[in-house]
Amino acid sequence: MGDRIRRHGTRHKARRRSVDLLFEAEARGVGPAELARERRSYAAEDDTIKTVNEFTMSLLEGVGTHGERIDDTIASYLEGWRLERLPAVDRAILRLAVWELFYTDVPPVVAVDEAVELAKQLSTDESPAFINGVLGRIVVVAPQVRAAAAAVPVTERPEADDDAAPGRQ
Repeated sequence: MGDRIRRHGTRHKARRRSVDLLFEAEARGVGPAELARERRSYAAEDDTIKTVNEFTMSLLEGVGTHGERIDDTIASYLEGWRLERLPAVDRAILRLAVWELFYTDVPPVVAVDEAVELAKQLSTDESPAFINGVLGRIVVVAPQVRAAAAAVPVTERPEADDDAAPGRQ
């Protein structure tokens, strides 16, 4: 097991820290990005406090920005569970993984594998299989969500195109 832990890279550590901070933010009733900025402020004043790195910050900002949609998605793919009844650490892991699936270019297999690994490290014996099952259902819709998020809304198209539209004189 020691070799397995040593093999985890910087991004895995950032994800783990993100899960810790998501868990804490929920428990304290504050936004995840707000908590991360608070930690950065403390770290600037005290060398014994570890700062929040840029990747962790981007994860927390992303989950915070899209939190409602992420929670709605997770809730709609739970079978026999309600989101609020899940262990808080499982909610944090799922939120992070869904944000990566929907809003980043992280390969889906990486997002799911990381979530399962975090569940193995941080949650119950049943959690890795449960999280894998939920994400396995969500990953099917991820390409459509990514495409929709990347699409340019019609309102942002240049007005000059209106004059060139067929049928307009």
